[in-house]
Amino acid sequence: MKKIAILGCENSHANEFLKFIKERPEFSDVEVVGVYSDSREAAEKLNARFGVPVMENYSDAVGQLDGLIITARHGDNHYKYAKPYIDSGIPMFIDKPITVNEDEAVEFMRRLMERNIRISGGSSLKQDVYVRELRHDAENGVGGATLGGYVRAPYQSENAYGGFYFYAQHLVEMVCEIFGRFPISVTAKQNGKQLHVLFHYESYDCVGLFCDKNYFYYASRMAESEAKSFMIPTTGDWFYEEFKEFYSILSGGEQTVKYDEFISPVFIMNAIERSLESGREEIIRKIEL
Repeated sequence: MKKIAILGCENSHANEFLKFIKERPEFSDVEVVGVYSDSREAAEKLNARFGVPVMENYSDAVGQLDGLIITARHGDNHYKYAKPYIDSGIPMFIDKPITVNEDEAVEFMRRLMERNIRISGGSSLKQDVYVRELRHDAENGVGGATLGGYVRAPYQSENAYGGFYFYAQHLVEMVCEIFGRFPISVTAKQNGKQLHVLFHYESYDCVGLFCDKNYFYYASRMAESEAKSFMIPTTGDWFYEEFKEFYSILSGGEQTVKYDEFISPVFIMNAIERSLESGREEIIRKIEL
């Protein structure tokens, strides 16, 4: 059996992942030895529904695991939850936002690299079939060179889980997947509760529209001789695809994203916040691992 724990189990990822383990034969060799949340009530609900043990402390399963899922609502908890398990060298799923702090993100990835720990996670939106299609088109020059794009997704202006950072990685990672992990700079402006962001690449820009608690997703790519757009349904298999990716690294497979790519949304979100404060274009800090 492949033994795992789920830390920060207060969101929908934990419920969906536990359903896959319980119901899908392809994951029948996964055993959840414990779940933990700072909100004990959330962990106890999972115990009542799935029979998984509730951990008293997030470090209680050190030395007992083959893999770790970290899916806390607040990004500040992700590195904290991971630290006791890093020396074990086990693969990890790390939910969005990876962290909310650039320096912490670099330290986190350096420690994982030192132990050759395979990782997956981030925003589940990058798993969407339409996002993947637009990424394929951009990478292969379908319709000619990319001229620009437009991505719309929700954010939450007010919450107890890091404010802007709690939900913003969904839009940012859609942009990263389709147009490239490393835009040069951003220009952001707030109008009402909407945030408008220009993601500046070397030869084109992508427009991002963050809508406050409006759960509608949309993505488009404009090329020289083609324009392709999709309304992205929230009924997609995002959770299944990202759990399948974690199961792959848990089973010895290679990770699909580089460490600097994995944390690029953290640096982009920080630049967006700086631009909102300054009213100017802000350079995205280069990642040095």
